[in-house]
Formats: sequence, structure tokens, C-alpha cells
Amino acid sequence: MNKFDYLKPTSVDEAISLFGKQTEAAKYIAGGTDVMVKIKDGKIKPGCLISLRHLQGLDHLTYEDGELRIGAMVTHRMLELSPVIRKEFPILTDAVENIGSVQVRNVATIGGNIVNAVPSADGAIPLITLGAEIRIRGPEGERAMPLEDLFVGPGETVLRPGEILSEFVIPRLPSRTGGAYCKHTRRAAMELPLLGVAVMVSLEDDMLTCTRARIGLGVLAPTPMRARNAEATMEGQALNDQTLKKAGEAAAAECKARDTIRCAAWYRRDMVKVLVPRMAKVAIQRASK
Repeated sequence: MNKFDYLKPTSVDEAISLFGKQTEAAKYIAGGTDVMVKIKDGKIKPGCLISLRHLQGLDHLTYEDGELRIGAMVTHRMLELSPVIRKEFPILTDAVENIGSVQVRNVATIGGNIVNAVPSADGAIPLITLGAEIRIRGPEGERAMPLEDLFVGPGETVLRPGEILSEFVIPRLPSRTGGAYCKHTRRAAMELPLLGVAVMVSLEDDMLTCTRARIGLGVLAPTPMRARNAEATMEGQALNDQTLKKAGEAAAAECKARDTIRCAAWYRRDMVKVLVPRMAKVAIQRASK
């Protein structure tokens, strides 16, 4: 493992300033569960690591007037144990409670999980489905964008040098809305998903007709994606078995599944057909409550 400097700023502005002063390749580190593995494997060789662990104001979790704000340094364990998340946003609980082990979730952050930008990031799929927006701070100030627009390709984002993802903002959800996420793996153990499927539905007063649908897919394209064609098959329709079957087929048709050493593309597409209706039914149950 190569040698590097380790800096511990206490504010976002200080971290950004330190990044700009480094003559060697600098990299931010949050929980370190991804960065340290890459360093040990020789995939990255930073001359300096700038820790975000002690930055003030990035570990907040607030829910007010229906809007949820999650600081980028909030750990997966904090989300997993939050009564507010479990009650109001169980789709997030579905995702974070199956990431790594408890030991990993105690240090791994939601911000780090997202900026790592791997197609299999469990945290990204439900956040995209929830319509999350992100706040970014950097040398040129602050900017905001939909989370979905952050990703460029595997391991690549639109973050500019020195920028820090600071916060996720999830807008107020419509009444009678429910969501669910499934991490599909070969076994019940710590491993990457073969695919991930998230579904959210909003219902009419009759608790059957869909007013809004959101479907998020992971490991089914170079970046986390929304299955918009599939969403359109659900909106305005009664969510019966036939409608949900069509949605699953539409999602399978528009995803960009590929063969990998872990799974064949045909299997991923077939499982999309199964999991979209299955997660939709869970979402409908949750919306009814």
C-alpha cells in the first residue's frame, strides 16, 4: 500500500481548501469502506486522504413538513435504526439493512455509497425512486441537482475536483404512497446484488388506481436508472395482476442488462419481470396503511 498524508478538517470549507492546496493527488474519505479497499488493491494511489468524518453539519437526519433531509455523513446504521425512516420511508430501510454487515454499516456512509457510483449501490436505487435531490459544495460554491443526474458511468460522477456531496433532500410524498426495495442475491449473505428493484406507487381514494409510479433499477444499466416506460404502464391504471405483469415486462425490455461473471443478462431480465410486480404489491400494501 502506498504512503499518503491524512488530513482531518473540521468544516466543509476547510476540507475544500485543503483539497485545493494539495500538489499530490488528493481524495476525500468518509467511512472508508470503499476507499481503503481500493487503496489496498492498488486501484487508486492518492498522495493525500482528506477525512470528512469530523466535518460539522453533515450527519443530520431531519424530517419536517414531509420533507426528509439526510446529511451525506449519515451512516447506513443510523438510517437502519431510525424510527422515522422505518415508518415513513421503509423503502430506505429495505435497502440499508442489507448492506454489508453491522460493522460495515456502523461506519459506511450514505454519501460515500452514492459517490462511489457503482451500479450495484443499494442506497442509490430507492433514493432515485424517491425523487431525491442532492446538494453539492465545492470551490465554486453550492449547487443542486436530481440524484439521478449525478451518475455518468460505473465509478464516474459529475462531481468536479474538490466538490463534496453534502446532503440529500427528499420532497414531500403524495398521500397514499408506499414503496419497497428488493436486493436480489444468490444467497442470504454479505454480497453484491445480482440486481436491485425499487417500486413506489401513489394511489387514488379507491386504493386501487395508480396516480403516480416510480420504478428504480440497479445493476441493470451502467448507472442506476428509472424505468420510465414501465412507470407509464401503471399510471392511471388499476393495479391488478395484469397491469403489474405489463409493468414488469416493460421494465425488463428497457433495462440494459448485460452478462457478467456473476450473472447472465437473460436471468436479470427475467427477474425484473418477477420483482417489479412483487415489489409493487408490497408498495401497495404500505400505501394502504
